[in-house]
Amino acid sequence: MFTVRKTTKEDLPVVLEMYRTAREFMKANGNPSQWGDGRPSDAAIIKDIETGTSYSVVSVDSEGRETIEAEFSLWTGEDPDPNYARIDGAWLAPGPYGVIHKVATGGRRNGAAKFAMEWCETQIDNLRIDTHADNIPMQKLIEKMGYTYCGIVTVDDGTLRYAYQKLLRK
Repeated sequence: MFTVRKTTKEDLPVVLEMYRTAREFMKANGNPSQWGDGRPSDAAIIKDIETGTSYSVVSVDSEGRETIEAEFSLWTGEDPDPNYARIDGAWLAPGPYGVIHKVATGGRRNGAAKFAMEWCETQIDNLRIDTHADNIPMQKLIEKMGYTYCGIVTVDDGTLRYAYQKLLRK
């Protein structure tokens, strides 16, 4: 069973290791460039923790010990990600919206990334997410979760990302 909580500064060593593991997984599975240059940076991860937009998917064992199983960020607002202002394509609807970023798992428990995305769907009814063309596992998850492909966005490092959106009714 998973739960979601805000990531804390005390979690940082585990979180940084999780992103390192995710980078290795991506590289081994045909996606060497999305996070190959050390992205997301430690500074970006710390900023998300400090601004309260970083979340941990955790499991708890029978003795009450937590294990962080996945990490992600959820930014919300009228225009929380300026990279989404221009799209080669079209969004399904304008903001306010939430954007899911930096999804990573430790690879120990199946379903942690899906749980993170399901949790995001309980927080806001207009969600966006992007991923690299080579990130086939994430593309499959995004599509399985019912997101609609909307086009291509250019992110801050100049690379292109497939952009998706999901509208929910609450």
